[in-house]
Amino acid sequence: MKRTITTLAAILVFVLTGLSQEETSEGFKKIPSVDIKDLQGNPFNTSNITNDGNPIILNFWASWCKPCIKEMSAIADVYDDWVEETGVKLVAVSIDDARSSKMVEPLANGKGWEYDILLDPNGDFKRAMNVGLIPHTFLIDGNGNIVWQHTSFAEGSELDLIKMVIKLKSGEPLEE
Repeated sequence: MKRTITTLAAILVFVLTGLSQEETSEGFKKIPSVDIKDLQGNPFNTSNITNDGNPIILNFWASWCKPCIKEMSAIADVYDDWVEETGVKLVAVSIDDARSSKMVEPLANGKGWEYDILLDPNGDFKRAMNVGLIPHTFLIDGNGNIVWQHTSFAEGSELDLIKMVIKLKSGEPLEE
C-alpha cells in the first residue's frame, strides 16, 4: 500500500510538472499563464510578460532573502547599460506572502530598482515555474521561450548573466 501511494505521488508530480510549462515544438518551455498581482494589487496575467522581441530576465526573489537583495542590487548598478546594450527587461517576481508583500514596494523604491515588479503572494506562479530555491533566475528569448535558468547568487554572477543575455541577443549558443 505504501509503495502504491509513493508511486501514485511520483506520477502526479511528473504529470503536474509536465503541465505547468507549455513546451514548444523546438523543445523550449514557455512562461505559463498564471494570475498574480502588480505592485498596486491589480490582477496581472503572466502571459503578458513580453519585451517586443528582446530578452527578458525573470527573477524570483523575496524581501527576506539576503542573496536575492544582493543580486537585485548588483544588477541595478548596471541595469541601464544592459538595457541600452541588449534591450533586455528584468521582471522581478516577489514570492513574499500577503503579510510581507507590503514591504516589497518600499524596499524596491529605497534600493532604486527600476524593474517591473510583480507579486506572487500565494506562490502560484512560483509553483508553475518549478521554483524551489531563490533567487531563481530565468532567461527568456524574444519569442517567449525559457532558454536558461540559474539558482543562487554569488558576487559577480551578474556578469555571467549579462554574458548570457548578450549571447542570446546575438544568436550564439548559451552553453556556459
